[in-house]
Amino acid sequence: MSDVRLIEAPLEIEFDLESLNSVEFGREYIQLSEGENDAIGQWLRNAKGDSGESDAVVVQLIVELYRKIDRLEQALLNTAPKRVRLSCNAKIGRIGYEHFELLEPKLIVGEYYYGRLEMPIHPLREVGFYFEAETPIVAKMVRMHQKDVNEWGMYMMARERAIIRQLKGYE
Repeated sequence: MSDVRLIEAPLEIEFDLESLNSVEFGREYIQLSEGENDAIGQWLRNAKGDSGESDAVVVQLIVELYRKIDRLEQALLNTAPKRVRLSCNAKIGRIGYEHFELLEPKLIVGEYYYGRLEMPIHPLREVGFYFEAETPIVAKMVRMHQKDVNEWGMYMMARERAIIRQLKGYE
């Protein structure tokens, strides 16, 4: 674990011991990954061949607007998907490609946890994943959907670039 490289990244996480409610955590983990399997997501995947490259960005933005309006409608009608209650909240201070570090010791070494956080990317969305505590503050992600792994990596690279710009005095 000594070779883990972590960079500053202010995130918040909700989590709980995986063994306390593994069935419900598993269901939510699957539901969070199905966010792009809605009707408009299916249509977008099928239509990609029909539209030119120049239209792809515009179509993607329109689809995201549609999803945002759909979420707003769900909130107004109180039909938004319910999330499993997770008993622990913590602030993440630093992240790596497979690790993260909490600001306060809240983990039991060797235990497996289910966690959920909002990825600060566009579009903002919740990500569910499983992790193992390596120390009371450092955890290693052990199970995450491939799309979320990719976005986690992109977020980490964006944070690295922001830190470099800050160090060079560009920000």
